[in-house]
Amino acid sequence: MLSTASVPDQDKVAYWNDAVSRTLVPMTVVPRGDGPFDGRIATDRLGYLQVCTMEADAERVSRTPALIARSSEALVAVGVQMSGTATFVQDGRRAEVGEGDLVVYDTTRPYSFDYPRRFATHVFQLPRRTLGVSDDDIRQVTGSAIGTGDGVGAMLLPFLAALASSTADGYPPAVANRLAGNVVDLFSTLIAERAHRGGTDTDARSHLMLRVLDHINRNLGDPDLSPEHIAREHRISVRYLHRLFEGEGTTVGQFVRRRRLEECRRELARRGRTAPTVSAVAQRWGFVNPAHFSRSFRAAYGVSPREWRDLRTARDGPGRSSAVVPAPGTAPENAADVRDTARQGADLPPSRG
Repeated sequence: MLSTASVPDQDKVAYWNDAVSRTLVPMTVVPRGDGPFDGRIATDRLGYLQVCTMEADAERVSRTPALIARSSEALVAVGVQMSGTATFVQDGRRAEVGEGDLVVYDTTRPYSFDYPRRFATHVFQLPRRTLGVSDDDIRQVTGSAIGTGDGVGAMLLPFLAALASSTADGYPPAVANRLAGNVVDLFSTLIAERAHRGGTDTDARSHLMLRVLDHINRNLGDPDLSPEHIAREHRISVRYLHRLFEGEGTTVGQFVRRRRLEECRRELARRGRTAPTVSAVAQRWGFVNPAHFSRSFRAAYGVSPREWRDLRTARDGPGRSSAVVPAPGTAPENAADVRDTARQGADLPPSRG
């Protein structure tokens, strides 16, 4: 808790500017009244979510490009107006915020709040990367007041008010992180609901999923293609990325591995005068460890990469009959049986053991 109560009158404004800037983000606060200024701000943390409650006399708060340059992390904030009113401006839009309204703002772009009389507000700040929404969606929501009479806002108001009034120290770390995750999910849903009035949250997720899949397919050869890398490129949390793939019945890692194996399988079966080596194909599609690649390939298709290439070469040779091979992306029920069937189709002796 930081308060101007015990600060000399002549130092209150400077103290308050410093307190607000250190607690939230760098900004300029100008009192609207002539008398001694009074303000207090309390802050707490819930996992990666910062929760602040601010009560102060009439003031104007500004976040300028010069102040933004002093901040290292991109944050998104949600303000809950508990008492008093405010005029909020961001992205060229102006909103009149009344008691009980919510506002969403991006700390990486200029904004201002004008409080004409004493007020109280809760401010929830979280890293921009934890939200599974696009920059365009956030821009559509900023600069407007969100009512809490219905929709997601109606669910958010009592939850956020209760969360701000409780003490985070009372929660074990695992519970605090889970609560923070629930808040992020609610914020993401709120932004999607407001940004896609004509569509649904499912539409927004589907569009994001298509972009993620396209990114994966274009970067399969990068050995550093990990869930962390993918999430960072799309400015979402790893947790949210995993949630997207839950709806596909797979995990991020499984999908990347399956797509890499499919490309390796296709390239090893390619006809040509000079066939690429197995290790060269594996490295080209992001497999760093040859032994790991061979195990993964055999688990998926029932034969080793070298056997697969030899079988395909024999099958496509003059006078050869078509070999029976596993379907792409499926693991055979009996790997030995499938391998022997394939070898017989290629006029090769059955394997031993």
